[in-house]
Amino acid sequence: MGHLTSKQPEVHVLLLGLDNAGKSTLLYKMKHDASVITVPTIGFNVEMFGAKKNRKSISVTMWDVGGQAKMREHWHDFYLNAAAVVYVVDSADRSRVDEARVELEHILRSEQLSHRPLILLANKQDVSGALTVTELKDRINMRTICSDRDWFVQPCSATTGFGVQDAFRRVVQMVRLPSEVKENI
Repeated sequence: MGHLTSKQPEVHVLLLGLDNAGKSTLLYKMKHDASVITVPTIGFNVEMFGAKKNRKSISVTMWDVGGQAKMREHWHDFYLNAAAVVYVVDSADRSRVDEARVELEHILRSEQLSHRPLILLANKQDVSGALTVTELKDRINMRTICSDRDWFVQPCSATTGFGVQDAFRRVVQMVRLPSEVKENI
């Protein structure tokens, strides 16, 4: 007789943001707790993590998709089955916050991401002059664009590690397991 094995739930999380926001650096800081020098992502990086949600083991697959304008055209190809969106903003680059907001609004309009939680990472908090979480929330207009979903803004620095583990814990806490997702048919 065979043994019944319970496969742990798997969730896919999108890691999106403009180019140079620090997505890949954050991904490798989360995975390996190491500062890694990265080059612009052409395509995507994928890492798997084990985690606990409500004392149950889950597998988190994080998809870090390149943020250059040409890659943003393909973001929608990664939306299917996403359990959450992690959106990274370079909070020290004030000149691109409006561009980041426009791209985020576009993402959140997708039916495939309807009601999925959003974790906005206010990256590069270690850089002098970076927007605070409150300033970023206001500039992005989070209360309005996220009125139909759970959301949270986490300050962090991919290079120093500040807030990175807190961000990952928040993602795991907010992610929607397949058993929790009830799609409209």
